[in-house]
Amino acid sequence: MSDLIAKTAQDKRIAEIVTPVIEDMGFELVRLRLMSGKTATLQIMADRPEGGIEVDELAKISTDVSAVLDVEDPISEEYTLEVSSPGIDRPLTRLKDFDVWDGYEARIETENLIDGQRRFKGWLRGTENGEVLIEIEQGTETPTIGLQFDWLSDAKLILTDDLIREVLKNRKDKGQIDETQFDEVETLMDGEED
Repeated sequence: MSDLIAKTAQDKRIAEIVTPVIEDMGFELVRLRLMSGKTATLQIMADRPEGGIEVDELAKISTDVSAVLDVEDPISEEYTLEVSSPGIDRPLTRLKDFDVWDGYEARIETENLIDGQRRFKGWLRGTENGEVLIEIEQGTETPTIGLQFDWLSDAKLILTDDLIREVLKNRKDKGQIDETQFDEVETLMDGEED
């Protein structure tokens, strides 16, 4: 299991417990983090393999995962369980995510410096032989570079108008958006007023 899904040893142990529960329900674990604070929070992101999860499905995952965690008891301290979708500007945690979101803008961070930098921003260009391909701007050039998936410490889509349009189009195509529930949206050009 990749470190992008579950980073710490405790996160990985919890992921081993909850992944079968989530997968048996027909979903995928996207990311899991146990975060400390006044009260610890266990954040679980889940989604359908093809994308698009509903609130009632997240509630069902929460109920089923909570029951298993009560039995296995991998967290000694008091904690809050938070189950959510990955959102539009989702984290990219599996190699396949970089192919699914090919053409979209992303931020990628590596564990170690690569040619003097750790953060890369650009357009995803899929994968090849275990490498994530990203087209970056370097002055007047836009080379595509390959980063070994194992080198990555974090990766996330950047919220853009194109990304929002695509996600909404996919939801509409799947019958998940009822446009009659929304007011008409009007786009204003810069400097234009109502």
